[in-house]
Amino acid sequence: MPGSFFDTNVLIYAASADPVKADLAERLIAEGGTISVQVLNELANVARRKMAMSSDDTRAWLTTLRALLSVQPLTVDIHEDGLRLAQRYGFSFHDATIVAAALHADCDVLWSQDMHNGMIVEDQLRITDPFSAAR
Repeated sequence: MPGSFFDTNVLIYAASADPVKADLAERLIAEGGTISVQVLNELANVARRKMAMSSDDTRAWLTTLRALLSVQPLTVDIHEDGLRLAQRYGFSFHDATIVAAALHADCDVLWSQDMHNGMIVEDQLRITDPFSAAR
């Protein structure tokens, strides 16, 4: 069954001071979806370095997200598909591995604020900015 995949930037807004974006991100998370281990790693980095969260608070936040969302492991196949997608679509490798993980999880929507809003990848995955005016 198709589902939603979350890029790191959308999840960061769930903990932000922007009430409109935080509420929207929280609603999307409550609907369920998938993240990758890469997203968890990026969230941990941002929480500690930019949001100045303690180690305990960071762990608690990530544990909550893991309870609410499925986690797609990183594999060599995702890595290889990321390389292919970066070349085919012009994504950065970082973004391409997020897209590859979403495809491997059989998702049909990738929530991302900083990728190509509206782009359809591999005739399966629509990249959607949940914060765009069109939403």
